[in-house]
Formats: sequence, C-alpha cells, structure tokens
Amino acid sequence: MRIYRTNKSRVVTKVFEEVFDKYDLMNDLMSLGIHRLWKKTFINWLNPQVNTRLIDVASGTGDIAKLFLDKVDYESNVCCVDENKDMLKISKKKLNDTTNIKWHCNSAEKLPFKNDEFDYYTISFGIRNINNVNSALKEAFRVLKPGGRFLCLEFSKVENKVLNRFYQIYSKSIPKIGKIVVGKSEPYKYLINSIEKFHSQKELLNLLKKHNFVNLSHRNLSGGIVAMHSGWKI
Repeated sequence: MRIYRTNKSRVVTKVFEEVFDKYDLMNDLMSLGIHRLWKKTFINWLNPQVNTRLIDVASGTGDIAKLFLDKVDYESNVCCVDENKDMLKISKKKLNDTTNIKWHCNSAEKLPFKNDEFDYYTISFGIRNINNVNSALKEAFRVLKPGGRFLCLEFSKVENKVLNRFYQIYSKSIPKIGKIVVGKSEPYKYLINSIEKFHSQKELLNLLKKHNFVNLSHRNLSGGIVAMHSGWKI
C-alpha cells in the first residue's frame, strides 16, 4: 500500500481496535458472505498435507487457521500471528477446542521464529495493511523451509470494465454500512482507500520475485475483486 507511510501502523491499529468485535459480521455483510468461499478456495489451492506447519500472518479471528486444520484433519500445527490482541482473543475463543494452534501478537515485519521453520506461509486480507511490505516478504521468505510455499489472498484490481463500474458503486456504500453496524464509517473509508491504492496483480508478482520467491502465479477470484498470489522458496 502506498499511503500512510509515516503513521500507517498507528492508523491500522486504530482501525482494528474500533471494529474487532464486529469484524466477522462486517466481512459477511460487505462481501455478501462470499469471503467464506474465497477463503475455502484459497485453502484448496494451498492443498496442505498432514504433519506440516503453517504460519498464518494477519490471522484475524482465525478463519484460515480453522480451514487449514479442517483440511488436514487436525494433523498439523498452526501459528497465528496478528498485531491486534483483541482479534487474537476472538480467535482463541473460536478455536479453544484444539491444541494444534499457538497465537502470537507480533508484527509481520518482525516474526518471532527461527529460519526455515514453516512449510506454508499464508496471509489473507492483511498484506495491504502492513507498513513495510518489503520487510514482511523478507520475513516470510526467511521463516519458510526450503520447498515451502507462500500464499496470499488480497483485494485486487477488477479487470472487467462493466464489473468494475458496479464494484466501485458498491464500494462507496461500505462506509455507510459500517456506520449503521459498527457506529463508525471512518474505518471503512480507510478500507476502501487501502484497496484502491494497493498493488495490482502484476505488481505484487513482481514484488514476490524481488524477494526471491519462484514458480510465481496468481489466480483471480470474482473477476479480480480479490486475487491469490503463490510463490515458493527453494
């Protein structure tokens, strides 16, 4: 993301402090529930194997962690990393019946793990909120094992002009929905602004290449409203 270079961390922290308790509800309302299908498609593309380790960064309320563990019949382990303590509390409450998860309140730019620890690194709807994406990708590469996979799910650029016109109109209504449900419109104005200013599909691929990921590819979902980006460490 190319805005809030000097105070972006503070802005993002404040945004999620204001909306954490309605985060899941607003995701359902804003995406008309489709975010759940996007996340399932994301995990299906990851195609995780049993007896592996996942680091899920910007893990929010734990949706990706749960889908991952469901996929491997709880025969793997997850480290959920998020800067927001309240989000992690919700995640722990949702997933308190498993011992396969550990939670860490940390920044994506400075992970508390050794080199070459994880088979998979996932980040969903979080990379555009990171203050220094280059530092985060450097850390992602560092903590992945050789042969490990990076997979990102993020809002992207709609490639169909007609769909994009409708999407832009709908996007303008999201702060109004936030005002009604959460009582605040500002966090959702930030959301729309952050999506508009984030990298395109090609730009994000080039950024992954810069950080030594290989076998790069991406897949659009819902016409490019969101996109998945994949890369490997060798």
